[in-house]
Amino acid sequence: MKKIVLIVCYSVIVRNFLKIIVGVKFTKPSFLKNEKQFILIANHNSHLDAMSIMASLPKSILHNVKPVAAQDHFGKTKWQAWLSNYFINALLIQRKSDKENPENDPIYKMNKALKDGYSLIIFPEGTRGEPNLPKEFKAGVALILIENPHIPYVPIYLKAMGKAMPKGDSLIVPHESAILYGLPNKISSLKVDVILEQMKNEIEELKLKD
Repeated sequence: MKKIVLIVCYSVIVRNFLKIIVGVKFTKPSFLKNEKQFILIANHNSHLDAMSIMASLPKSILHNVKPVAAQDHFGKTKWQAWLSNYFINALLIQRKSDKENPENDPIYKMNKALKDGYSLIIFPEGTRGEPNLPKEFKAGVALILIENPHIPYVPIYLKAMGKAMPKGDSLIVPHESAILYGLPNKISSLKVDVILEQMKNEIEELKLKD
């Protein structure tokens, strides 16, 4: 039932709204159907980001992809957490590590989701930045890839999402925006800084190709 709900929500309602009303241009990442698992990484400027990526995915894999989201924003109450899990398919995590309760640690929860067979959407910047002003990538995504070097990551450049729904604004306005996919890749180093630089460069290359 949840699989059908996600297909209706993202492939029908959200996709058509973003495409027709907002003006989002979707590419078709059909190649993802050939990947057993993957981690999607993207720049982050808007609450539309995760929804747009999910709406761009092939219907057949939607239920196996979880956007990583902040629990203090999308899961403040049990009701919000249920809605986020059921209708968004979100993996809710704490923003900071929890040494007293290791099972609440964000790295632990992401690793567990991968071990359970899910793919993830991760925004390495952590929080939304300003349009065209990239923030530094946090180490978390690199640590996840180091522990799962067999899983490829896929760079994504989200164009102008921050202008369609700016940070701090709940109003969605029409604005030409797009989702640009790179090709699956694997880490070439076990050093966090090298991995982060590699990913930043690939997203920047997608931006320059636009």
